[in-house]
Amino acid sequence: MGVDRFLGWASWLVLGYGGFCLLMLLTQRSFIYFPRPAADPSGRLELSVEGKRVLVAHRAHPGPRGLIYFGGNAEDVSLTRAELAVLLPDTAIYLLHYRGYGGSEGSPSEVALRADTRALYALVAERHSEVTVVGRSLGAGPAVHLAATRQVHRLVLLVPFDSLLAVARGAMPWLPMNLLLIDRWDAAAEAPLVRAPTTIVAAVFDRVVPARHAEALHHAFLPGVAELLLVSDLDHNTPILDSAAFRAALQGTAPGCRSSESGGC
Repeated sequence: MGVDRFLGWASWLVLGYGGFCLLMLLTQRSFIYFPRPAADPSGRLELSVEGKRVLVAHRAHPGPRGLIYFGGNAEDVSLTRAELAVLLPDTAIYLLHYRGYGGSEGSPSEVALRADTRALYALVAERHSEVTVVGRSLGAGPAVHLAATRQVHRLVLLVPFDSLLAVARGAMPWLPMNLLLIDRWDAAAEAPLVRAPTTIVAAVFDRVVPARHAEALHHAFLPGVAELLLVSDLDHNTPILDSAAFRAALQGTAPGCRSSESGGC
């Protein structure tokens, strides 16, 4: 192959790679967020945040206990409400429909969801003195942010990550994700600010978010704040009611199986 021909192929490869990087930069949120309509639109609350109507799936209950739930990137939290109601009959439940999800206005982004998270906390904290925060998968980002910046009673993280950047680097190591990624949800960076007792439940063989990300997140908390439960018979998308570890963590009775040194539960 002549020098000119080689340089021609190299130029096309560089242009193709650059074009793909530009595409990822412009469309990345479509790979992070997968908005879903609400299958059950009953019993919802409305928040007004930055001029947007943000909806919250709600199960009312009087008393001191309130639970805020942040779901996964393709989760319809109106359905999760029924699972949590079975587990926590004495707790009021608030599940955020991210912007663009379940009828909430706007488009999802880290900046927007952080604002919605704080607005929801303000509402719940006015009504309940013991606020538990739960984040599943993508929801770990807003959950840790809330626990790091507001007073919460307890934090529960289900199949979480340390940061979206770390996950993206592992999934696409050939791309300069540190330059491309806008919404980073760096839970590990905020974890040292959390003082609430924290339970992390991760799947040993998670194919979506490998368990090493939950382990890295666990190590980011101050000593004694968080416990990590690695479960061998759990999948990233296992329903809450189908997992004994999920149920125990949410009810505050998680078994004493901690860290990867145990080899999983």
